Amino acid sequence: MCRVLAYLGSEVPLEDLLIKPENSLINQSLDPERHPQLQLAGWGFGAWGEHLLKPDKPFLYHRPMAAFYDDNVAGIVPSLQVSTMLAHVRAADYNAKTVLADENCHPFSFEGTPWIVAQNGDVPNWQLLQRELLQHCKDEYLEQMVGTTDTEFLYVLLLSVLESNSDEDVKRAFEEVIRLLVQAMEDLDLPALAKLKMALVSPNRIIGVNVGTGHQGEPDPEGDWRELRKSGPGTDDYALSMLLEPMYLLMGRNFDYDGPTYDFEETTDAEATSVIFASEPLTESTEDWSTLEFGEIVFLERDGEKITKTVDRLKV
Repeated sequence: MCRVLAYLGSEVPLEDLLIKPENSLINQSLDPERHPQLQLAGWGFGAWGEHLLKPDKPFLYHRPMAAFYDDNVAGIVPSLQVSTMLAHVRAADYNAKTVLADENCHPFSFEGTPWIVAQNGDVPNWQLLQRELLQHCKDEYLEQMVGTTDTEFLYVLLLSVLESNSDEDVKRAFEEVIRLLVQAMEDLDLPALAKLKMALVSPNRIIGVNVGTGHQGEPDPEGDWRELRKSGPGTDDYALSMLLEPMYLLMGRNFDYDGPTYDFEETTDAEATSVIFASEPLTESTEDWSTLEFGEIVFLERDGEKITKTVDRLKV
């Protein structure tokens, strides 16, 4: 399962998010703390910033190699400041079927929508499930799909059922995607554990989702992810623990990374001016990080200098 990182707030150096932290996204590609698999199948980011020449369009970068081995990192990342950002490192099975290509690196970005997307997740048998799901996909998005990943197909499906960009309609769209996946699994007799831990990002907005299906294709699996994790990699319980584990958020004012923690003015969520949304905390200490639990969706938006945060449960 891959790793995701999103940021929203006042402009900060991109390296403060991707390189400098103890558990930075670049470091997670080699040494993720909460994942047994290295993230060697590629990486990328999309970013907006007031000082970019095209501030209304995401600056997109992808490379189909391990992030820690990318010789462009030292030249590109320290030169950028960002106010909205989505980054990703990709994990994939180590076999000949894995396609390492720019087109398979997150985040994905299509014309006709303000949203870019990345996820740490997996939908088994998604190529077969397409037999039921393609009827719900719009041509304008299918025609833009160029890679071979489940995430890009989920992006097509989500955009196709999305009626507007309001929080309410995005929530309904995610609920519909899960409903359609569960129904396709039932119709084709292909139940499987599927993880959709996604970040949907546009200028000044992050929508984070932590949802999926259990081993029998059920949308409401139960269990204590910490206890299940004790079973060890390769077991069904461990796989379920990775589905049920939370995503993480850090909110504050005036972020300034000065290792080993983010130094920011203590404040309530209501007074926060910046937020990080991630697959796992970027710092050794997790006490300042809040969680997005399984089955929840979070809406983060920058309104002037303030960040608004709304958490809701998905009806699946």
